[in-house]
Amino acid sequence: MFCHVMVGSNNIEASKKFYDALFTAAGGSAGTVDAKGRVAYSQNGARFLVTKPINGQAATSANGGTIGFTIKDPATVDAWHAAGVANGGASVENPPGVRESAGKKVYLAYLRDPDGNKLCARAPFPG
Repeated sequence: MFCHVMVGSNNIEASKKFYDALFTAAGGSAGTVDAKGRVAYSQNGARFLVTKPINGQAATSANGGTIGFTIKDPATVDAWHAAGVANGGASVENPPGVRESAGKKVYLAYLRDPDGNKLCARAPFPG
C-alpha cells in the first residue's frame, strides 16, 4: 500500500548516522543523499526518507504516530534497537520483547529517533 515514508529532521547528519545504523543492523544499506540534501533508504520497492522541512520551519515528531518496520527475526530486532540507542536514539515503552497483537505473539522494540519520531521494529515470534 505504501510507496514511501518521509520524516523531518533538524539535523540531517545526526539522522543519517542514526538511520544508517538502524538499517544496516537490520540487514539493509546506508542511506544515500540526493541533490536536495534528503537521505533515502530503499528496499523491496519502498523508500524511507529523511528531510529538512520544505517550509523552512523546525521539524517536529507526530504525537501518537509510529512508523513500523518489518524485521526478519527477534535477534535482528535486538540488533536494530541496540544500534539505534548507540547512535542517538532513545529506547521507549518497554524493553524489546514479546507482545500479544491480534491474538498472535510478536517481538517488538520501540525507539525515538534524534528528532523524536517514534519507530517500531516487529518480527514474528517463533513458537
